Amino acid sequence: MARTDDPRMKKALEMLHAIEDKDAADAVVSVLNELAPDYAKATVAYAFGDTYARTKQLALRDREITTIAALAAMGNALPQLKVHIRSGLKVGLSQQEIVEIIGHVGVYAGFPAAANAYFAMKEALAESAAARQAAAAKGGAAKPAAGKIKSVKAKTSKAAPAAKAKLAKAGKKG
Repeated sequence: MARTDDPRMKKALEMLHAIEDKDAADAVVSVLNELAPDYAKATVAYAFGDTYARTKQLALRDREITTIAALAAMGNALPQLKVHIRSGLKVGLSQQEIVEIIGHVGVYAGFPAAANAYFAMKEALAESAAARQAAAAKGGAAKPAAGKIKSVKAKTSKAAPAAKAKLAKAGKKG
């Protein structure tokens, strides 16, 4: 794990935990820290401790919209796109909103980029469902996916109020 006595890294880890599953986020940071500690500190501290923490300027939900769109447009960052699709759901985006974001990207970045992003979305949703099932099998309460669509009219997830409270708390610490 990255050093937590560094205030930027503390803030970065708080923000990462606000948008991503704690264990998954810690695993990525640990691998980066093991292989390239300077790179891990520079990228994680800057991206999440400095940039994502600017929640007064742009809410985390809006940052995830931007991040999903940018990664989908790149077309070569599918593992990161899957992480941010799950993060988007965690901060209150619905599946339908993510579908619309990716479709909109396709107009500007090309249909192959959008198709690849939809495939990444399908994988991210399947991975989230498998993680919920595993948690339920271990005796934990199975949580419904944030942003799970009941109908096309769904605009916010059931988890949005809890996510907003957690994000507000994380944003106020920085």
